[in-house]
Amino acid sequence: MFFRQRTAANATLSYLFGCTGVGKSVAVDVVAGDEDWFLAEAAKVGVPISYVIDTHVHADHYSGGPELARRVGAPYCLHESNEGRVAFDFTPLADGQRLAAGNVVVDVLHTPGHTPDSVCLLVRDLRRGDDPWFVITGDTLFVGAVGRPDLAGHEREMAAQLYETLHRKLLTLPSDLELYPGHQAGSTCGAGLSGKPSSTLGFEKRWNPSLSMGEAAFVETLMRDIPPSLPDMDAMVRFNLGLVR
Repeated sequence: MFFRQRTAANATLSYLFGCTGVGKSVAVDVVAGDEDWFLAEAAKVGVPISYVIDTHVHADHYSGGPELARRVGAPYCLHESNEGRVAFDFTPLADGQRLAAGNVVVDVLHTPGHTPDSVCLLVRDLRRGDDPWFVITGDTLFVGAVGRPDLAGHEREMAAQLYETLHRKLLTLPSDLELYPGHQAGSTCGAGLSGKPSSTLGFEKRWNPSLSMGEAAFVETLMRDIPPSLPDMDAMVRFNLGLVR
């Protein structure tokens, strides 16, 4: 397996990984303007991009996912709940679905809470074994923090949903699992993000304050600590939905 992490605008973390043996790769959370970087990195290892995935419809940056997918002729993927919401064709992802990129396989976890359509990506390298190696958590779980719950409205309901997602979907995974989030410190997508761009699930279980709270305290804390919104957030969402170009 090869693996690349890119720090992009607004403290966004993007990813490119895949199988050099079979020659397939996956690009995740591409920021508009970074398409050439993904093309160059894929060319360095001689592996075409097979899937382009956004972990959710972003509200903090303009997505380069659809453009990169167009340029490489790969499917652009979002969670299936966006059908009828997004104004262009995409490949829908379902909870439990597996994507194969050679010896690298990606299991889709629907993890609503930050947004209704959020997904996390559980990644295995079958040449290494069948145990998962790492999880890309998007804006659901960060190093030291969790995602803000207000982007879809219904903040209290979404915060409760995020609590359930974390405790039923993510915290049940192996503690030695590597964790790669969608942002680091400097992002407005959560409060109290670490500047460290990766962690393990076990470290977060021990040190991430949001993960040791009961549900009531978790919801109240998230409601109290919602960061200010970016002034052009609505424009970014409309662009990422394909409503404007």
